[in-house]
Amino acid sequence: MAFSEQQYSEISQELQNVKAEIGKFIVGQEEAIEFTLYSILADGHALLEGLPGLGKTMLIRTISEVLDLSFSRIQFTPDLMPTDITGTNIIERTENGKQQFVFQPGPLFSQMVLADEINRATPKTQSALLEAMGEKTVTILGDTKKMAKPFFVLATQNPIEMEGTYPLPEAQMDRFLCKILVPYPSKKELMEIMKRTTGAEEVELEKVMNSDRLILAQQMVKEVLVADEMMEYAVNLVVATHPQGELALPDVRQFAMYGSGPRGLQSIVKLAKSRAVMQGRFHVSIGDIKSVAKPALRHRMMMNYEGEAEGKTADDLIEGILTSIQQGVGL
Repeated sequence: MAFSEQQYSEISQELQNVKAEIGKFIVGQEEAIEFTLYSILADGHALLEGLPGLGKTMLIRTISEVLDLSFSRIQFTPDLMPTDITGTNIIERTENGKQQFVFQPGPLFSQMVLADEINRATPKTQSALLEAMGEKTVTILGDTKKMAKPFFVLATQNPIEMEGTYPLPEAQMDRFLCKILVPYPSKKELMEIMKRTTGAEEVELEKVMNSDRLILAQQMVKEVLVADEMMEYAVNLVVATHPQGELALPDVRQFAMYGSGPRGLQSIVKLAKSRAVMQGRFHVSIGDIKSVAKPALRHRMMMNYEGEAEGKTADDLIEGILTSIQQGVGL
């Protein structure tokens, strides 16, 4: 192992300090904070879904500030063009009077990019993110440019039932490491939100980490050990999401159109490793895999017509799979 137990302990404490600092400004939203941090540690992208006004944008902006990362926000609208986010070549006059093409980078060239209300843009513009998210490069007029390091796309979307939204294509949904549901705050949390946002006192956020420490933490996440039985458990979870799979439950066969692909398995393992590091461990436990299964798989399972008519959700099916597979493998 390239890193010592002491190093894992130190980085875990640093990450807990990051979480505590975010909590100074963001009320509640524990799961959203944790899984956004897990995604960043796993060098992946996260999708946050919730109604407007629940603080999704503020959460991401706060995280970028605490981690001391360059930040840009893209407000997705139906008339947004791909070049509006990637940038384009413009003609500039040189000192000797000649003209030349100069690349003007778009907002995508930041370490942390907030794609706000991503499902309000047309599919053409949504797909412009695909190369940047998958390959961490952007190709403009045949010229390939690398993204910043570290690079994260943290997107927010409104529920599809709302007017003026375009469902994200499956290929793009699959690029997100996890889908985080942002719930409506409780009465107590609403009271606290009002105190923090309508009073005269402003919260000063400290920069707890920087990009160098974050890149180190990402490397440590990769080194986390995954025992064979843990890997088998994760594989069984993914196989069980397929209606035609050998481990499919009756509910999955009846209500699911299709299940998760290999990226779902990668997401489970990466998020489980990130959770282990956050808790100061350098090995993945069964608890890590269980806790990350829903966010990792919920956007990779599609209900069929019967499932939608019955009001079934991917979370319902994943809950049944977790119970069944646990009993099935005796873990």
